[in-house]
Amino acid sequence: MNKNYFSICFLSFFLLFLFMMMNFFFMMYFIMNNIILFLEWEIISFNSLSIVMSILLDWMSLLFMMFVSLISSVVIYYSKSYMSSELNLFRFIVLVLLFVFSMILLIVSPNMISILLGWDGLGLVSYCLVIYYQNLKSYNAGMLTVLSNRIGDVLILMVICWMMNYGSWNYIFYLEFMKNDYCMVYIGFMIILAAMTKSAQIPFSSWLPAAMAAPTPVSALVHSSTLVTAGVYLLIRFNLLLVETLFFKFLLLISSLTMFMAGISANYEFDLKKIIALSTLSQLGLMMSILSMGMPLLAFFHLLTHAMFKALLFMCAGVIIHLMNDIQDIRFMGGISFYIPMTCLCMNISNMALCGIPFLAGFYSKDLILEMLSFSNFNILIFFLYYISTGLTVFYSVRLVMYLMINDYNLLCVYNLYDEDYIMIKSMLVLLFMSVISGSMLMWLIFYFPYMIYLPLNLKFMVIYSMFVGLMMGYIVSNMNIYSLNKYLCTYNLSMFLCLMWFMPSLSTYGVSYYFLNFSQKLLKYIDFGWSELYSGWGMFNIVKNYSIFYNIYQMNNFKIYLFSFILWVMIFLFIMLF
Repeated sequence: MNKNYFSICFLSFFLLFLFMMMNFFFMMYFIMNNIILFLEWEIISFNSLSIVMSILLDWMSLLFMMFVSLISSVVIYYSKSYMSSELNLFRFIVLVLLFVFSMILLIVSPNMISILLGWDGLGLVSYCLVIYYQNLKSYNAGMLTVLSNRIGDVLILMVICWMMNYGSWNYIFYLEFMKNDYCMVYIGFMIILAAMTKSAQIPFSSWLPAAMAAPTPVSALVHSSTLVTAGVYLLIRFNLLLVETLFFKFLLLISSLTMFMAGISANYEFDLKKIIALSTLSQLGLMMSILSMGMPLLAFFHLLTHAMFKALLFMCAGVIIHLMNDIQDIRFMGGISFYIPMTCLCMNISNMALCGIPFLAGFYSKDLILEMLSFSNFNILIFFLYYISTGLTVFYSVRLVMYLMINDYNLLCVYNLYDEDYIMIKSMLVLLFMSVISGSMLMWLIFYFPYMIYLPLNLKFMVIYSMFVGLMMGYIVSNMNIYSLNKYLCTYNLSMFLCLMWFMPSLSTYGVSYYFLNFSQKLLKYIDFGWSELYSGWGMFNIVKNYSIFYNIYQMNNFKIYLFSFILWVMIFLFIMLF
């Protein structure tokens, strides 16, 4: 690797880490003294026109910025080894830094215009990173990603237009004050739809697994912890306006179904990165649905803990894909815990945090969310979707562990797996430490008093029941023999339906374009090349051509008729001239 690139990597890592530490100390100070800073920077003031950039700094934005800068600094350090053979590493680092800047702009903005700048920046940089490896699959994935996110951008633009009525775009002032205004109802609906596109809820889910065409460090930063949580963060900010509205009940159903659908699809998937992407989708559904129930702090808590262990999970997957000669299919892997124990340690701990094993990061947020669900008065559909999805999380995690670490190695007879890539290991250990302690740390920071949740014994143990069933299912499905029961559980059509994310990738690509393109083809065939040709260009030419041939035959073969016709033309001409 070029020395300059090495120094750029290190400088970026160092600055982001410094920024993270600064955010951490500010956040502690803000929480302890209950401070919120609203800063306005007047850029231009000309007569009555004033362009003002506003920044909102409270404990929530500082905490989120701290997590974003920590993950991005670690990812840049990891890229120093992962992307070492890359010729354009400088471009990659610049794109990642642009992404971090867009995310920070989105986090600190109480203003719709600067939110649009950050939001659009995220979409654009995400597109550039998804098509980083330039091939057909990446282009298709990038186009699906950018067009899905475009819907959210347009909705944010529409929100800006609707907010013209209020005389300012600082939405933070109007959330409670204008709560019952009809404009705010429309604005709330558009914000929910925009958040659904960015956070990949049904029916916009198909772009998130497709975006796995990006390099693995990008997946760790962008498609697990930051970009996809931008929608959740926006809804947390707009929570005061939207709580107890009809739209939130609609979002609750949609996000619970997303969580369920992603959990099922992950069990059918064999691509390592797509399994982790579907796991992210499932957790996003969890955040969105607990937010819809009116518990924004719990959603924010899960957002932060999830960012830690999911980024770590992607990093471990990157190491494994590297060692496997760039193969992502888990059926080729197996028994790797003997050869790369450090990576497997990180992978197992992040997997356990994802499942909600006690006293790791995921346990504190997931267990609290599930107990609050049992404590509240929601219907049985939501209740069962939640607990089945929790079971499915354990199911696909156990299946992944079985395929990667317990089954036999299936790739080559001669192989060399090594765990001595210290740059990758060091960056993973930082996140490993955070995956263990961030749950309890955030629990003490965010919630000022402990939640006392008083439930019957069976409801308290419901989480353990669902996790145990998921664990058993994962073990049984992974130990597949020729006579296994699970081969006969589903028909082929049902398996295809569950495997292909409820046909969503097909619906959002061919489903949107097929009928329009088919209609355009028919239009071209029957109108442009058909009737309009017959009655305009080609038809007129044909008539004139046929008359010319007919006239030419007479002219050549019959002198009398030719002269007579000449006299006839002269007579007609004279008749027109006289009268």
